[in-house]
Amino acid sequence: MSDSGQSQQGGSPELPAKKFDTKLIHFGNEVDAATGASSVPIYQASTFHHHDIFNPPEYDYSRSGNPTRQALEDYIAVLEGGSRGLAFASGMAAISTTFMLFSAGDHLIVTEDVYGGTYRLLTNILSRMNIEATFVDMTDFAAVQAALKPNTKAVFMETPSNPTLKITDLSMIAKWAQENDLLSIVDNTFMTPYYQRPIELGVDIVLHSATKFLGGHSDVLAGLAVARNESLGNRLKYLQNGLGTVLGAQDSWLLMRGMKTLGARMAHSEISARKLADWLSRRDDIDAVFYPGLPEHPGREIQERQSTGYGAVVSFDVGSGERAKQVLSKVRLPLVAVSLGAVESILSYPAMMSHASMPQEVRHERGITDGLLRFSVGLEDIGDLIADLEQALKNS
Repeated sequence: MSDSGQSQQGGSPELPAKKFDTKLIHFGNEVDAATGASSVPIYQASTFHHHDIFNPPEYDYSRSGNPTRQALEDYIAVLEGGSRGLAFASGMAAISTTFMLFSAGDHLIVTEDVYGGTYRLLTNILSRMNIEATFVDMTDFAAVQAALKPNTKAVFMETPSNPTLKITDLSMIAKWAQENDLLSIVDNTFMTPYYQRPIELGVDIVLHSATKFLGGHSDVLAGLAVARNESLGNRLKYLQNGLGTVLGAQDSWLLMRGMKTLGARMAHSEISARKLADWLSRRDDIDAVFYPGLPEHPGREIQERQSTGYGAVVSFDVGSGERAKQVLSKVRLPLVAVSLGAVESILSYPAMMSHASMPQEVRHERGITDGLLRFSVGLEDIGDLIADLEQALKNS
């Protein structure tokens, strides 16, 4: 390379590697090559004409491949730094398809306070297929090690976990998994690649409920998976096609549109979430506050080492199930709803929403109490959100 920055062949100057916010907009398919359109076209087609029957086209049937979905899959692979991305009809479709990598007799080690839908899949569905799961506190590395069995095939992590926001050391677990010939899988829904890129830390597969922060507008249901290497990506692609758990073209386009503003949304919501967590932590009528950005949060040092932020979800315990329900009935700004990660704030009650499929005694063992609320901070003014929550708490 010459001092001028141009190639020795006299080509254009090389640009420095794109930063993440730039990749969100310039991901490789942002301009349609055929027309110059500023948006990926929606190929609303189920099948594709074979101009030469002896040389099949790249796309032949939309379950197997669709140009709009392919653009999205390439997009998330760029953002996560993986080899191949796959788009699914929901976050649970992405998780379920990934678990089909395993066979009867296999054993998985799983984060104990995992999302309720994942818990239900493992305990009520995959258990019937003789795929076994051991739930452990991933913050206790000795407990993870102790859960290893001769038939263990993978370790499945959530960090921060849902809803108590426990922090797992991704590098340490991924290294241990590799040493024991295990796949390492992480649900990265809460952090998104904006704040956390597990593949760069050695993880094999990253999953997302893209319905949440990636979509960001409570208007699309989608799941994403990114594989670390080509071989693993091909195995997931085979399962995606065989199971038919694909995302449609319209939703693929809608998800890409939402992802372009991910950086701006996450940055704004995280600033507000930090203020909300700090305000809650200073109240004497709150039993506990869970947020990785609080100085006293367990695992904060690990969070700061493996992530560039703390996220936009704050969980807090108001003391009892009765009071939690009163708060839910009195707030006026946030949606009281399932889900998270939207432009509007969403206040959820895990005991009866995201973790309703988990038996009460199991929830309590994992710190998911009847008084626990989960606040996904949106783009509203944080002063308004705090004032609204204050009146709800005061009158509950």
